[in-house]
Amino acid sequence: MGFQYKLQDYLEAFGMGGVFPTFIPLLVAILVAVVEFSIGIYLFFGIRKKLATTFALVLMAFMTPFTLFLAFTNPVSDCGCFGDAWVLTNWQTFAKNLILLVASYFTFRWRDAIVSFVSNKTDWIISLYTILFVVVLSFYCLIHLPILDFRPYKIGNNIREGMLIPEDAELSVYETTFILEKDGTQKEFSLENYPDSTWTFVDTRTVLKKRGYEPPIHDFSLKLHTTGEDITDRVLHNQNYTFLLVAHRLDNADDSNIDLINEIYDYSVEHGYDFFCLTSSPDEDIAVWQDKTGAEYPFALVDDITLKTIIRSNPGMLLLQDGTILNKWHDADLPDEYVLKDGKLEELEIGTLKQVRKGRVILNTCLWFFIPLLAVLALDLLFVRRREISARKLQKRNADLLKESDSASEETKQ
Repeated sequence: MGFQYKLQDYLEAFGMGGVFPTFIPLLVAILVAVVEFSIGIYLFFGIRKKLATTFALVLMAFMTPFTLFLAFTNPVSDCGCFGDAWVLTNWQTFAKNLILLVASYFTFRWRDAIVSFVSNKTDWIISLYTILFVVVLSFYCLIHLPILDFRPYKIGNNIREGMLIPEDAELSVYETTFILEKDGTQKEFSLENYPDSTWTFVDTRTVLKKRGYEPPIHDFSLKLHTTGEDITDRVLHNQNYTFLLVAHRLDNADDSNIDLINEIYDYSVEHGYDFFCLTSSPDEDIAVWQDKTGAEYPFALVDDITLKTIIRSNPGMLLLQDGTILNKWHDADLPDEYVLKDGKLEELEIGTLKQVRKGRVILNTCLWFFIPLLAVLALDLLFVRRREISARKLQKRNADLLKESDSASEETKQ
């Protein structure tokens, strides 16, 4: 979904924001993941050499000049190639693609030299399984939550601490230019030479001159929908539990589990926990959601990009305590009445910090992918290649026997 959001940013930057429905960028994001990962695996195992090397060269031949264009125009601050795991500037992306373009040319030029680890009779299994694995993993992360979270709002992080700026940190430097008009003539001024009141203000422009330290979280601000009261400090300094329902756009939010959400709200009211719905939706969409779902919980307005960054679900839910994210749930995985019926959160497992072991997740994912492939390699080596070797030996022996027979016939004739 992060790549989907990035593609939408590109479309909006090029004036095509409303041309495609939202599911098109999502499908493109999945397709790109399938193509790129499959090309890498095909090259690694030395299968589908012509297809893999051609796709790699064509892909890089398109992406390299495109990222050069992005580096000059800078419509979006970063490419989004690796999501939040590794943020690259547009110039860094171009340099990376330049290297990959050269590598893809060499693999295409000398593709026959690539060593194949499997025979032609079993390479289709690896080809099909690779595509299937990426598709299944993508949809698993869509119907639940991503198996790895690289964003600043991941479980275990403290939002309040993520907003702090060190005392010795170097701050960003901005230059503000004012455009003023007098007697039909427009001129630009800075703060240092700002003119007298005889000039009429037209516009202002602020440019980043030098980028300084930017905290991981810099745009987390909550304002009550009804009164406009800022409740950010109240939420982040609450020593008790706080449920945050996150729905960045209520008009597109899934309402299939709304009864469960209402039950969690009732549970929070019963036990004295705060509950807020964070959204960037306009008043009319909030009113429609309340009328459609019977929602009685308060709404707080938050920046749309911030909400998309917090959780990859619409809606999704967070559990906070003293600003620390204890748990996150996709709409399909919300705690139900059977989990919450046994008392207060202090007494329940979900009321404690969920342990996320990144190394174990990575290891399990790799094992899910490589163990079946290793099994295919073993079967290919034990059976297919042994049969091919036996067939070649038999063919050679028959050829030798035929040669000996021909020699004996010649001797008999003589």
